[in-house]
Amino acid sequence: MNDFFEGLIPIMGILATFGIPGVIIIWYIYTKHREKMRLIESGLSPEEVKAYFSESEKKPKNPYTTLKWGILFLFFGIGIILANVVHTVYDLDEGFAFGVVLICGGLGLLVYYSIVQKKLKDQDKISESKVNLS
Repeated sequence: MNDFFEGLIPIMGILATFGIPGVIIIWYIYTKHREKMRLIESGLSPEEVKAYFSESEKKPKNPYTTLKWGILFLFFGIGIILANVVHTVYDLDEGFAFGVVLICGGLGLLVYYSIVQKKLKDQDKISESKVNLS
């Protein structure tokens, strides 16, 4: 009987790995469809429903997203290296290493914020000078 349950472990793992995301995707599609149907039933035309969903799903693109992820991963890498060095030299706990990695990630986000703020201020100055010239 015990061998039976041990044989089920990999099967359940595979089913859970692929089944749970599949259920989430199907549920998302189902709720979107149900929302569209309710909007059509309330009197909106299909074209208006399509326009409603296309406007609500568009988000303004952040031109600095790649910069954010690059700086974040750079600082995470620095944190991992620093944590390994400190762990090797001082033989500290693994929890300390985890904290160093998170602190370096936070520092990376702060560096990203300061860079973006500087760039936005520079863009504002440029746009103000263009307005003053015209």
